[in-house]
Amino acid sequence: MQHNMQGKHLFEYAVIRVVPRVEREEFINVGVILYCASQKFLKCNFVVDPQRLGAFACKIDPDEILANLTAIEKICCGGKEGGPIGTLDLASRFRWLTATRSTVVQASKVHPGFCLNANETLTKLFQDLVL
Repeated sequence: MQHNMQGKHLFEYAVIRVVPRVEREEFINVGVILYCASQKFLKCNFVVDPQRLGAFACKIDPDEILANLTAIEKICCGGKEGGPIGTLDLASRFRWLTATRSTVVQASKVHPGFCLNANETLTKLFQDLVL
């Protein structure tokens, strides 16, 4: 197990962003992916607000964004629902989800931290960075 002196668990997270025009490097945060090896935790929280997306980028299809985010969620959950990537171990799925790509839905750089409860930390990060 990966612990620091206070008994906290090492975790890593990335912010999920919608980047309508990659060349402009403008984005809107729509979710968070959090991975904690010692708690065997890999989960994402996301929200698709069609009005907010429309105000940010009128040519974005909220249903397409939702489909992308749902695919990320299925990969986090693992198993056949997540396709070939879903069958990989937690660490490999997290690395795949947070790999740099130039698509409309992409992850930020990965940030580390320490937590007591990965699920509570995911909720807090989601509230602070997305909502």
